[in-house]
Amino acid sequence: MRSRLKITTVALLFASFFAAMTSFFSTAEDMSTPMKGEYEIATLAGGCFWCTESDLEKLDGVVDVVSGYAGGSLENPTYKQVSSGKSGHIEVIQVTFDPKIVSYEQVLDQLFRHMDPTDSKGSFVDRGPQYRPAIFFHNEDQRVIAQEFMNEIDAAKIYPKPLATELIEFKKFWPAEDYHQDYYKRNPVRYKYYRHGSGRDKYLDLVFGEGREDNPKTLRQYIDEQKMAQNVKQYSKPSESEIKKMLTDKQYYVTQKEGTERPFDNAYWDNKAEGIYVDIVSGEPLFSSTDKYKSGTGWPSFTKPINKAYITEEDDFALFSKRTEIRSKFADSHLGHVFSDGPKPTGLRYCMNSAAMRFVAKADLEKEGYGEYLYLFNQSS
Repeated sequence: MRSRLKITTVALLFASFFAAMTSFFSTAEDMSTPMKGEYEIATLAGGCFWCTESDLEKLDGVVDVVSGYAGGSLENPTYKQVSSGKSGHIEVIQVTFDPKIVSYEQVLDQLFRHMDPTDSKGSFVDRGPQYRPAIFFHNEDQRVIAQEFMNEIDAAKIYPKPLATELIEFKKFWPAEDYHQDYYKRNPVRYKYYRHGSGRDKYLDLVFGEGREDNPKTLRQYIDEQKMAQNVKQYSKPSESEIKKMLTDKQYYVTQKEGTERPFDNAYWDNKAEGIYVDIVSGEPLFSSTDKYKSGTGWPSFTKPINKAYITEEDDFALFSKRTEIRSKFADSHLGHVFSDGPKPTGLRYCMNSAAMRFVAKADLEKEGYGEYLYLFNQSS
């Protein structure tokens, strides 16, 4: 009885050991596959991995970011070997993300907006092939998504030069030494000194503007805005006599004489109905209720226009200080002004005059010829 108990105990211990080893090797293997449990993996190169690790960890849906090396044939390379540029590896980060929260394209979007994807010879002050931009795709889906996204970025001409980011089939990832992991947290002073001196943020400010971190705008947004601008319908401005006949005195004063109506005493400042706001003169679509918010100013306020191609911006010095006036593209109606004190995601407040606009309810969009904008409300529901 005792001997059987001993055998059983030994068997159980062996089974536990075998299960633990299997679990260990399965985990190691998972690091080389596109799936890690319910999460997905992206392996990306954007220059110094201290910086790319820091930037990718800011993205909602990212579970973990590990700095390391990929692309070379040398087994288990050291930082010294990789930084020499002779090992064939590239400094990379391996990003584990939750696909239910963030997509693979959105991960790439975050990477591209925090590096120079046009420099095939290195990254800012770090020169050499070990710092060049690259995407290591784990499967065909990732390759196709990355290639199509880069094609769209190039077509939109967002960067001053064409992309030079390589697409490389993923083979193996080697984690970097412990002191490289979360370097920006462990050595914040040195990290900030290096990052500032590298020129990375100076370049990104030139491409995306100095407010890029407070009010980030994704590459997908740039691409979609450009596509919308290419699909602008033509609207016409009536003659002066027709305008005078069709508008009330207040509407004429606001749109044609750059007037301003009184706050809290206008048609739409507190309008909460679903629909879009169109130019009172031409009918061109301007703003959506999905972007309207209560600013407390007493005028209808929006975070963005439906399509920037339907508005123009002009400097206004009427009140002895520079403001940005907003006018409609085709009718050239004075609409209001835009200010940089709005809420996220844009940080802008398009402060409009109700008298310059006409409201078209969601239920009437189709019959009034604005059916193409029904998608705005499908997205917000």
